[in-house]
Amino acid sequence: MKLCFLVEELYRNDGMPLDVARRLSSWGHQVDVVRPGGSLLRISEEVRAGTHDAWVLKTVSGGPGLTLLEAAAAVGLTTVNDARSIRAVRDKVFTSIIARQHGLPVPVTYSAPRATLFADVPDELFPLVVKPADGSSGRGVRLVPDPGRLAETEQAGEGQLIAQPYVPNPGSDLKVYCLAGEFHATLRRSPIHPDGQVEEGAVPVPAEVAAVAAKVGAVFGLDLYGIDVVLGPDGPVIVDINDFPSFRQVPDAVSRLAGAVLDLARAGGSARTGVLAPAPHIPSQSLIPDGRPRPHPEADMLAAAPGVAQI
Repeated sequence: MKLCFLVEELYRNDGMPLDVARRLSSWGHQVDVVRPGGSLLRISEEVRAGTHDAWVLKTVSGGPGLTLLEAAAAVGLTTVNDARSIRAVRDKVFTSIIARQHGLPVPVTYSAPRATLFADVPDELFPLVVKPADGSSGRGVRLVPDPGRLAETEQAGEGQLIAQPYVPNPGSDLKVYCLAGEFHATLRRSPIHPDGQVEEGAVPVPAEVAAVAAKVGAVFGLDLYGIDVVLGPDGPVIVDINDFPSFRQVPDAVSRLAGAVLDLARAGGSARTGVLAPAPHIPSQSLIPDGRPRPHPEADMLAAAPGVAQI
């Protein structure tokens, strides 16, 4: 197969997704890596040529890569994840509306262009967690205990903000990764409790969290994604949804992700039938008796590696 990876500048030296591109190349597939934020592109021709079986995006919020992916989707090319699904989870205002509309456990969400405007949020909903509407990787997340502290949290150039009531928790989040039907979880220190004593690492996925994660994929039409979950007093609460996360500490993540990309590319796109990105269903990867996925059929191929082309 011929694949195009759109890799924005923040990830140009990152193992994810470049290791996936290299693995696909080692299996005998042609992989072109496009850097939409750091190179001159003849964009109209790159998309119109239609020579790639699928386009894959590792994006930052607000970066130029999503526009290219949407252009590819608009002319009928296969994208991983679906471009509409990525857009939906990149705008946290839109994400919260869709999530709550479909019964996902997401806190009530307020939006404003400046932190001080959250002073009109009812006092009983404080403390608030305030963060950029297009943020990622915990950037700009802060805990505001009361309305009188909002002014000191102002940060220049953040754009639109969202605020949600703080969910009491032990200072840790669950990072849950979904890899085309498989769920994996890691425990991590909460970005709003940076000094907390948390033993970070892989943990089992609680059944109620797996159910929530599966519903996220169904609602948003995502196949490769992650959710940040806080285990609050009333159960799991989603505090973030990410397309194409790091899949950190997922066993054999590179081969599994490479196999999932191939399966989605061959199926013509998303395996999901979500409200945002309806698409045909394809079966998830089969399991062996101990619950671990079988290696992708191409994992053991000894094909010559043509290398990863940089565009």
